[in-house]
Amino acid sequence: MPADARMAAITGEGFEAPALGEPYLLTPGPLTTCYAVKQAMLRDWGSWDDDFRAMTAELRRRLLALTGDRNDEYDCVPMQGSGSFCVEAMLGSFVPKDGKVLVLANGAYGLRAAQTMQYLGRAYTLIDKGDYLPPRGDEVAAALDADPAITHVLAIHCETSSGILNPVAEISDVVYARGRKLLVDSMSAFGAIPLDVNDIRYEAMVSSANKCIEGVPGFGFVIARKSELEAAKGHSHSLSLDVHAQWATMEKTGQWRFTPPTHVVAAFLEALRIHEAEGGVAGRGARYISNRDTMVAGMRELGFETLLSDRWLSPIIVTFFCPAHENFVFSRFYDLMKGKGFIIYPGKLTVVDSFRVGCIGRMDHHVMRRVVEAARQSLAEMNVPDAAPPRAALDERAKLAA
Repeated sequence: MPADARMAAITGEGFEAPALGEPYLLTPGPLTTCYAVKQAMLRDWGSWDDDFRAMTAELRRRLLALTGDRNDEYDCVPMQGSGSFCVEAMLGSFVPKDGKVLVLANGAYGLRAAQTMQYLGRAYTLIDKGDYLPPRGDEVAAALDADPAITHVLAIHCETSSGILNPVAEISDVVYARGRKLLVDSMSAFGAIPLDVNDIRYEAMVSSANKCIEGVPGFGFVIARKSELEAAKGHSHSLSLDVHAQWATMEKTGQWRFTPPTHVVAAFLEALRIHEAEGGVAGRGARYISNRDTMVAGMRELGFETLLSDRWLSPIIVTFFCPAHENFVFSRFYDLMKGKGFIIYPGKLTVVDSFRVGCIGRMDHHVMRRVVEAARQSLAEMNVPDAAPPRAALDERAKLAA
């Protein structure tokens, strides 16, 4: 894609209507991509060809640049599959068989990590904060002090089941002060929320192509300290999810061990170039913050309430309580919003009825104003005059947040 066209793509063109007329995906990924990213998938690539090997090398180089690694201490290992594949690969590769993980959970993805540890048959313990609050440094410190067998801590950077942005810097400080190692699931945050290795220490992190870089699904990636990659040999429970083996092969041949998602890689490289043209992590994050603030303010004017206090709202996705009014039925609201060009996300909470609205993807604040207007019209069509949530939901939030 020419540079002038790339700049047009990130300065407004394409925000007002997705390519081919499809609805906006107001989800935490897959998300709405720009036409240039879609167009990059129109060519076929040979997975062992030198041209594709050069693409893999560029992908790894560009992702490492987003970490701020100035001392060549880290490397990037792309892995086929979804984000959950990469989380399992990270846990199975970097935690030795006699290790023990402290899993920090405040939603579905922390709990999924704990379930992954069960499948791996490796020791773990869990801090479960529920849906409303993040794990804090003092809690992590106490757990580490109480259990010297813990070798690693797993933190979720942004828990998208609720939208909480967790304090990973605070958690990192106490982990390393106690001689343990931090692993980060930054699936829905990397590329828009800083995770600079000079500011936040971690041994490895994982993310995915179809999140804040605004690529399409098909692979994730592990960014890890080289010393940890070297030490991971022989740890993995799985042939295909062995991060060390994938890294060693890429270092030796420049190739993926098994068939790579060639078209997805081509799309992701275009997404990375657009990300850089937008101003990198800072530029992408600023747009998402603007999206969130515009959308939340408008939804609150309609009477909707956020699950979380402003302090913990991420710029990735926001959870709203469902209205208490008897005429509100989420499935009907979903269909009405989709008919107006916006696909929202069901809630993923166990305590209260909720839904989620994503702030990421090829959207800006103008689009988010249209989201609010679509919600207003949908409520009117459902004859719901007030979007206020049940009193019990607000009481539960206040009790748990106290």
